[in-house]
Amino acid sequence: MPTCLPTVLRRCHTCASERFRANGKFRVNANHKLLDAWLLVLCTTCGDTAKLTVLERMNVRSVRPGLLDRMHDNDPGLAAELLQDPVLRRRNRIALDWAGAWRLDTGGSDHLDREASDAIDVSVRFAARIPVRPVRLIAEGCGLSRAEVERLIKEGKLVSAVPLSGKLSGDFTFTLKR
Repeated sequence: MPTCLPTVLRRCHTCASERFRANGKFRVNANHKLLDAWLLVLCTTCGDTAKLTVLERMNVRSVRPGLLDRMHDNDPGLAAELLQDPVLRRRNRIALDWAGAWRLDTGGSDHLDREASDAIDVSVRFAARIPVRPVRLIAEGCGLSRAEVERLIKEGKLVSAVPLSGKLSGDFTFTLKR
């Protein structure tokens, strides 16, 4: 689950840094019946502000009032939702760095100590679409090293319907055989 907003990866025009932090602030501008809205991000090096386009020349009547209210209130939840929107990321040519912005919640590790069963079925649910290596999640959640998890996969003692190599951002299940 996310613990804070991710770092926005985009080149700063002032200092050539490539890291921005979002703090949930929006700027909304009206020109007659047309609205523009931006999510403001700050350069981590020089503090310069950059704008990520959320709405561009939208008719006021076509914007949901709830969305407009959330932008006026600088809702950090809306900022998190918008940063995860692939259309917004593509339009603004940004990427996200989730390092240090998420945590693993196992609900307690008591269930891993059971010797009664020969296999443990585990469901992994993502609270947000955070790309994470499944091997890392399994290692942290089961108290194993990453090398040990890789070894279990090669031996066929850790199996899943989805490939566990690379990164995933969607729910998956796996079985750990003892």
